[in-house]
Amino acid sequence: MLATMMRNDVIIVGGGLVGMALALALERSGLSALVVDSADLDATLGSGFDGRASAIASASWHMLEALGLGPRLAPFGCPINEIRVTDGLSPLHLHFDAAAAGEPLGHMFENRKLRAALIEAGRDAAGISIRAPARITRIERGAAAVDVQLDDGSCHRSTLLVAADGRRSSIREAAGIRVARWQYRQTAIVGMIEHDVPHGEVAFELFYPSGPFAILPMLPGTRSAVVWTVAAADAAATLGLPARAIVAEIDKRIGGFLGQIRLAAPLSSYPLGFHHAERYTATRLALVGDSAHGVHPIAGQGLNMGLRDVAALAEVLADATRLGLDLGGDEVLGRYQAWRGLDNMAVAAATDVLNRLFAMPARPVASVRRAGLAMVNRLPPLKRFFMAEARGAAGDLPALLRGSLP
Repeated sequence: MLATMMRNDVIIVGGGLVGMALALALERSGLSALVVDSADLDATLGSGFDGRASAIASASWHMLEALGLGPRLAPFGCPINEIRVTDGLSPLHLHFDAAAAGEPLGHMFENRKLRAALIEAGRDAAGISIRAPARITRIERGAAAVDVQLDDGSCHRSTLLVAADGRRSSIREAAGIRVARWQYRQTAIVGMIEHDVPHGEVAFELFYPSGPFAILPMLPGTRSAVVWTVAAADAAATLGLPARAIVAEIDKRIGGFLGQIRLAAPLSSYPLGFHHAERYTATRLALVGDSAHGVHPIAGQGLNMGLRDVAALAEVLADATRLGLDLGGDEVLGRYQAWRGLDNMAVAAATDVLNRLFAMPARPVASVRRAGLAMVNRLPPLKRFFMAEARGAAGDLPALLRGSLP
């Protein structure tokens, strides 16, 4: 007996932050979505699942508000009202202020709070079906449709498959899409600290030859997230230090400006690398988020790039629906590729160059870097350009990034 074929406008493989955001964006535009994930989504919400936090740029925050997530997320977010960028502890710096933008430059959230809000909203949405944990046993991308079978025997048909299944995307690999990739021989150590001096809603990015060191404001006002980049060869030894020694190392890198500090959560680590897909589309397939690209966390752009993919793809599909076009057709997917491919490549290249530039230890190079930061800080047009980039507010913005539905 043949299984009943269930139909959705789009099938999304991956129920992480980007996959669930896309499902919501499509549902708000009147399209139905099936989200399939091999993980138990509830297990990803535990406090010990990972120690990561994300800076949501102001444009990305507009999108989350437009999707109705503002009330769910607002109690857990800390606005970023200033960003200070320095070469080590040099007094020469680049300073961005929310007063110049007329709104916070971004908001900090624990990833599990973002994840919880997205999953709850997805479960509440009538146009979203979630199958997790579930394993895909068969995918057929044909000329007219995409057919997917799950391990429970259920069969699902759509006109478009979206891969949101991460940097090791099996969907991307099965489609034969090649990826440029390399490792940075760096590891990010992440965690939370408590400190005596309130952070004042200021984010600090301090650059050292071993990699950037970021202090990011969290709620309440004396808790901050730490993203500490170290040489990969030193990561295990650093994580093995006693808590007192780790605190001393953190304090040395930030120059003591937060007063006495202590660890507020266990540290975890993630190897750092770069990857970028040669293309974001194939027959009835689109890549979003980490399945398409992955960058150094030097400017906090990784998740925001994925959310910009979501906003662009949702708009492309909403426009196609209004025009009666095939959602998985070459014309529709070509528009998405053109919109996101060049922008993501430019951001990826910029983060790579910045990481390599600030890793040069020579004193003359450091002097040039510090002078460059100070110069940008004194030139309003240049400073506005970089601030718009940091806020995700530059370029051709989809409607969601401007705060409205497509």
